Amino acid sequence: MNSLLDLILRLDCWLLLAPLLPGIINKVKAWVAGRRGPPVLQLYYDLARLWKKGVVLSTLASPAFVILPAVTWVALLSAAMLMPLGPLGAGLTFRGDALLWLYLLALGRFCTAWAAMETGSAFEGMGTVREVSYAVLAEAALIAAVLALSVQSGSMALATMLGPPMGAGAALLAAGLFIVLLAENCRVPFDDPNTHLELTMIHEAMVLDHSGPPLAAILHGASMKLLLFAVLLVQAVLPMSQLKPLAAGAALACGVLGVTVAVGLVESLLARFAFRRVPLLLTTAFLLCLFALLVAWKGGLA
Repeated sequence: MNSLLDLILRLDCWLLLAPLLPGIINKVKAWVAGRRGPPVLQLYYDLARLWKKGVVLSTLASPAFVILPAVTWVALLSAAMLMPLGPLGAGLTFRGDALLWLYLLALGRFCTAWAAMETGSAFEGMGTVREVSYAVLAEAALIAAVLALSVQSGSMALATMLGPPMGAGAALLAAGLFIVLLAENCRVPFDDPNTHLELTMIHEAMVLDHSGPPLAAILHGASMKLLLFAVLLVQAVLPMSQLKPLAAGAALACGVLGVTVAVGLVESLLARFAFRRVPLLLTTAFLLCLFALLVAWKGGLA
């Protein structure tokens, strides 16, 4: 019975709280610009409205066009269940689950790209190429960050990796993971989720032909992914294992809120980078995570 309640509580955290993060980001951007902005709960209203609408299909699209967004959503939820939530721990943990976590994220991106290509649109193909080209460098930085946490903790289980403090490499890892968070979630300066200019769209170009419940699954999955990376960033830096359960939960909540506000400030104060400058920023994220890995390795040898 306790395990069932724990599973329900964990699912509620990921499913119900995730759409809150984009609303906070939009509110921060509106505050910086001196506007009122949309309600914090706007994404909840959008998801409810999309769920009631029908689906418009291209004549070239196969059934995979509708199925793949659901597969992406399930992959992201599965990755979220592997991620520990402070004092709640992980819903599922085993030796080497960090590798499965990385593969689930890759599966979600693959299914999104596949669904975009189903329409036979050159425009969506252009967005897919840009998304995948960014992912090559972003995944390298993410893998380096996971290796740094693994070397620091001596384990490949997420619940163990995110327990001990990172030590001297915490600042390097935090900076690298924050850049990866912006890239993986298609935020400024890599992409602008509010843009509708054909020549600059990336992720929006990939989901432009989706509608109804599949688009709702995509939007909710994107919010879950944002929450997932925010939780990873906070737990990779803060010494959760050294805090009492109540303090650890409060620290995690405040940390996620701080990361969300930071994303809103970045989008308000920075302009979107030109495409030729994006690889340099992602390479910087990889080097930061790589340096954190070297610091953890040298610290373990000392």
